[in-house]
Amino acid sequence: MFNRLQEKWKVSGWQVAIIIVVFAIGGSLCGWLGKRVLGLLSIDQVTLRIPLYILLVTLLWPVCVILISIPFGQFPFFRNYLKKIFRRMSGYGTKNEEPARQPDGLRIKNQK
Repeated sequence: MFNRLQEKWKVSGWQVAIIIVVFAIGGSLCGWLGKRVLGLLSIDQVTLRIPLYILLVTLLWPVCVILISIPFGQFPFFRNYLKKIFRRMSGYGTKNEEPARQPDGLRIKNQK
């Protein structure tokens, strides 16, 4: 498993271990911060608390991972990793590619 990650990310064996540690610490910090923020907001309704927690964790995770990557010396890796994720989420496959769009035949047209 680690060899596959090492080849995919093009990093050394030690870097794979450090990257996994950064993912773990960053994710844990993100979850802890999300709970603390929700505690400060004093929201008791479960139907509101759960979606808000998911939103908080989604927004906090990139920040936490970037901040944790700095002291571990993995900032360049995580900067590129997050750029790649944001490009995919925004519809851009690569830097020079336009956003993915549906062909005209698949669009729903107003019918009269």
